[in-house]
Amino acid sequence: MTGLLALWVLASFLTADPEILPQPWLLLPDFAKAIGSGELLFHLGATLYRVVWAFALSMGIGIALGLAMGRFPAFNQWFDPWLVIFLNLPALVLIVLCYLWIGLNETAAILAVTLNKIPNVTTVIREGTRALDPQLDAMARVYRLSWFERMHHIVLPQLAPFIAASARTGVAVIWKIVLVVEFLGRSSGIGFKIHLYFQLFNVSMVLVYAFSFIAIMLLIEWAVLQPWERRVTRWRTA
Repeated sequence: MTGLLALWVLASFLTADPEILPQPWLLLPDFAKAIGSGELLFHLGATLYRVVWAFALSMGIGIALGLAMGRFPAFNQWFDPWLVIFLNLPALVLIVLCYLWIGLNETAAILAVTLNKIPNVTTVIREGTRALDPQLDAMARVYRLSWFERMHHIVLPQLAPFIAASARTGVAVIWKIVLVVEFLGRSSGIGFKIHLYFQLFNVSMVLVYAFSFIAIMLLIEWAVLQPWERRVTRWRTA
């Protein structure tokens, strides 16, 4: 972080134009104004709401599809072409189509982000499911474990690294797509404010809103995702 800050200061010094790239400390008055007015917190909340919904839906659906495709070859053969299509379909196309078909509303915004992330989660979980130890499956059948017991004690612990990887990359991708969704068709959120200040060519406020949300995402990564990943994988080194 210190290196990035030093690079920013140097680039701003070389640019010598605060309207193009202001020094970091010049953002403090605009940041204080945005916080004081309540606008920054309001739009942060709107974006986080969409990130949380899209993350929960994409992880839930992606894990279910990945398990099914990894466990059942017939289902994998049928669904794999769809997975390839959605993996290669540009995010912008899905966003525009959702807005055109559903309308400029929250449902379309969250659905567009969710559809963009599900294929990635599905692919990772499918490969993790294929790597499950068959001997543990055989043991579960011998002891006649229920479906819930198999998932809780055998399948999910083995899939934990794959789920953790999907979650960490998922958050990183989802919040970027959410900003594009807001930029194109919402009236609230960080992407909307960046669009507004882009039209006004106000670089300072664009940076204030962008770095505020980046800080929130880094906090989630360091305080939630990384500790959770260490917790769910610690059995491998116990």
